[in-house]
Amino acid sequence: MKRARLLLLAVLPLVAAAVYFLAPGLTDASGAAGRDAERPAGAGLAAPDKKELAQKLVASAENSTLDWRGAYAYVEDIGDGQGYTAGLIGFCTGTHDLLVLVERYTKDHPGNGLARYLPALRKVDGTDSHKGLDPGFAAAWRKEASVAAFREAQDAERDRVYFDPAVRRAKLDGLGTLGQFIYYDAMVMHGPGTGAGGFYDLRTRAMAQADTPAEGGSEKAYLDIFLDIRRAAMKAESAHRDTTRIDTAQRKFLYDGNLDLRTPLEWKVYGETYKVP
Repeated sequence: MKRARLLLLAVLPLVAAAVYFLAPGLTDASGAAGRDAERPAGAGLAAPDKKELAQKLVASAENSTLDWRGAYAYVEDIGDGQGYTAGLIGFCTGTHDLLVLVERYTKDHPGNGLARYLPALRKVDGTDSHKGLDPGFAAAWRKEASVAAFREAQDAERDRVYFDPAVRRAKLDGLGTLGQFIYYDAMVMHGPGTGAGGFYDLRTRAMAQADTPAEGGSEKAYLDIFLDIRRAAMKAESAHRDTTRIDTAQRKFLYDGNLDLRTPLEWKVYGETYKVP
């Protein structure tokens, strides 16, 4: 699809430009309107109300609740091979982000209740091991979550590693608020890496099949393909085979044409219905 469009532009640049600029309402082969790519980015998901909504959407899938602030104290080994999953967006002892969070927090707040676990966290990083963490780490995490500074540290690390990069990349790709959320949720689950199965790998594979709006493609068509690719990646992982966060949430918003993620919203995850007025 992408190769064919680029060939057309190479052969007939003036005609292609005229069609794009003078007839924005024309539909492409997917049936989606060309004007998708012309929607102004604005604040998008970074607007305070949309950012709050994004945390609720993620919490519904990660913790089966809309009370995302209740996740600060969450800690559990869910058996996905990544050790302990903990906190706001599921920092993991096996995927480096939890270690970085505790290191950065300890730098600003030495002597905190998690600092003594840093040697063990460094040793188990990249594995599912609990060596040096049990007993005590889970209880220490829950206790530290009652400290405002640690909650703020979780917020800051979420934004630095996941939220801000996802929103920035989505805007560069010409995506609106829904697309920005789709990138954010994917980055939270699959990680912000470029390796196989990471967020940037999924994006590269989607871009091989469809143009982003920034490339002149249909926003709906591109996001539909991105969700297809992400869904397949989830199905390949035993811990993530339930894809309702895509099937009855993100895909529903997309097919409803809600590219701005307008409220009220209603969606389902794991068969449970959630509503935001």
